[in-house]
Formats: sequence, C-alpha cells, structure tokens
Amino acid sequence: MEKNVHTINVKIEGEEWTSALDKTFREKNAQANIPGFRKGKAPKEVFLKNFGIESLYMDSIDAVLPSAYKKALDDKKITPACEPKVDVKNVDKDKIEFEFTVISKPEVKISSYKNLGVKKEEPKVTKKEIEEELEHMRSRFAEIVEKEKGSVSKGDVAVIDFEGFVDDVAFDGGKGEDYPLDIGSGTFIPGFEDQLIGAKKGDKKEVKVKFPDDYVENLKGKDAVFKVTVKEVRSRILPELNEEFYKDLGYDDVKTKEELEKKIEEHLLEHKKEDAENKYIDALIEAGISKMSVEVNDEIVEEELNRMINDLSQRLEMQGIPLDSYLQFTGSSMDDFKEKSRPEALKRIKSRYLLDEIISKEKLEASLEEAEAHAEEQASKYGCSKEEIIEMYGGMEVVKYDLLIHKAIEILEK
Repeated sequence: MEKNVHTINVKIEGEEWTSALDKTFREKNAQANIPGFRKGKAPKEVFLKNFGIESLYMDSIDAVLPSAYKKALDDKKITPACEPKVDVKNVDKDKIEFEFTVISKPEVKISSYKNLGVKKEEPKVTKKEIEEELEHMRSRFAEIVEKEKGSVSKGDVAVIDFEGFVDDVAFDGGKGEDYPLDIGSGTFIPGFEDQLIGAKKGDKKEVKVKFPDDYVENLKGKDAVFKVTVKEVRSRILPELNEEFYKDLGYDDVKTKEELEKKIEEHLLEHKKEDAENKYIDALIEAGISKMSVEVNDEIVEEELNRMINDLSQRLEMQGIPLDSYLQFTGSSMDDFKEKSRPEALKRIKSRYLLDEIISKEKLEASLEEAEAHAEEQASKYGCSKEEIIEMYGGMEVVKYDLLIHKAIEILEK
C-alpha cells in the first residue's frame, strides 16, 4: 500500500448514535402509515415492531458520517487529496463502525523551480494580420442581398434544401430546408461547399463527399451523396471604409483607414501579449513539473477527471447540449473521453502540486486586505462586482488561495 493511503476506523456510539436514530425515527414516523395511528403519532415500539430498527440505519448512517469522517482526519492529522472510500464494518442499535480509506496528498520532491530557462515570446502584429482583421470587420457589417443573376461564388451565401444518402438510404440528421450556407466557411463536410460553386438559383445538384474518419460512429469514413436544391444565392456587399463605418465599429475618434489600422494593431497586439503570457506561464509550469517527482494515485486522477467532466457538462448545458448528445455526436464514449483526458488531468494535478510546493517553500501568505484587492482586480477584469467574484470563487478563503497561486507563479517568472 502507498505511503499516502491511510486506513482509519471510527466508532460512533452512545448519545451521538442514539440521537441520530431518534431523529431518523421522528422523520420516518411522520410519514409512516400505521393502522390505528395518525402519521407521527405511533409510539416508537409500535413503529419498530412494524418496520424494524434496521429501517433507521441508512439515514442515521448518513447523518453521522460527516462527524465520523472529521474524527478520522483529526485522528491522523491528514488532509485528503480526494474523496475517501467508506465501508460500514458493523452497525446495530448501540453503535456504528466505519472504515475510511483516505488518500492524502502524495509526497512531492522538487529539485528547482527558479531560473528554468524559459523565454517569453515577444509578440508582433503583421500587416497581413491587420488586413485580415479589417476584412473580417467589414464582413461582419456586410449587407447581404439576393444575387438575381450569376452563380455561387466563394464568399456568397447559398440558401439550400438538402438530403444526404449513404448506400441510397437517407440517414438521420442529413436533411435540411432553407439552410443559409456560407460558401468557404468550412461549415459542412470537406468538399461539399466547393461543389456548389458555379451553381445558379434553381439548380439541382448531387454533391458527393466522404465523411471524415473522426466523424460520428455510424457515418465516419463512409461515402455519401447529398441531393441539393439551390433556392437562392446571396452575395455580401462590404461597407465602404468611411467615418460612418468607423462609428458603426464604435470608434468615434477614427477618421481614416490608417487610424483604424492603428486601432486594429493595438487590439491584436494586446490579445497576442495576453496569449504569449499564458503560453509563457504554461511553459514555466511544464518546466517546473519536469524537475518534480511525485506519484499520483489513480483515485486522485479519477476525481480530477470527474471534475473535468462536470465542468464540460455545465458548459454544454449553457448551450442547451446534453453531455450524452455531445459524446454521441463526437463518436465517443465516456470511457474514451476519460482515457483521452487523462494526460490533461494528470498535468492539472501536478501543476497544483508544483505551485503548492512553491507556496510552502517560499512561505507565501495572503492577508484579507490583499485578497479583497485581488477580488476587486478580478471583478474589474470580468466586468462584475467584488461580491459576485467572491461568490463565484466559493468564498474568501478560495480567493486567498487563488492569490497565493498568483504569487507562486510570480516566483516562477522571476
């Protein structure tokens, strides 16, 4: 057994266990249907004769479990690294005996975390990037008009009806009507949009494609034919580069194309600097991990994976997508997802251990005043109140820990 795996036995008896049983009895008796008695009015001996004392055990165990677990941790003076395994070894009217298998944080050894030899990228913005961003801005404000004459070109919007077939059989999800498809956007299967170039309003076409190997399970790698009707062709008319357009972008102080390009350059450079900083920190942490030795228990990794899955599920729910549907669409199972995510989960765990070790070795501290200032800074960054940030973090202690992590990263950067 690993050094950081602890087996701890805890017995709850006497008044604590009796009180838990009595509370459970009152709750269950209030809902019990016993002939001759109103709900909640049957004497305890009558209730037990009908249902047995065993009927009180499950809820009573749940009631005393937190207290028993706290006793287990206090007894060994350990901080758990993940949820414990809990076994009930014995239970009767007088006592309950738990066996907790608790995994504490594994031993971390680090040879060095300073002068790691990582260089920060110095971001630059090219003229091509400025031009591409300018065209993207114009495209966002483009007027889309029907193309009465002429054929589909790259950059146009083709309004289409379509139905897909594999081996002459229509498949689920392969049909659409009045679908506005941006030609050149790469929205559809590779090769689909290119085959519509040159088509005119009213044309019917058969578009032949091959599904990618990483597509949904029942279609990946298969040849398909889409029967397509072009119902309308729309073209984009880009806005002129004038003061009206600059105001539409929110730049009241911009008068010329050159001034707009300067704004674009500043905007792109700001984002590139932020991206470069994030990459630099990530590289520093990876370099620090390479100088660290730690054996991470499978249970700790599993809990991190479950946390990642929960985070993904919440993000998908905000988009109205159930996790099961997402897995089906990506042709993946939960086991596949966990296996692919395992390296990232391990990296997250080791990153935390590295930063925790720096906090410990450097004796870093965070006062309440510093934590409140940190919360204010984060609130300003995300455009919300300090109170909302504290609630989002889960309390001031978590804000303090986040500040300590920032301080540890600053040590790495030095």
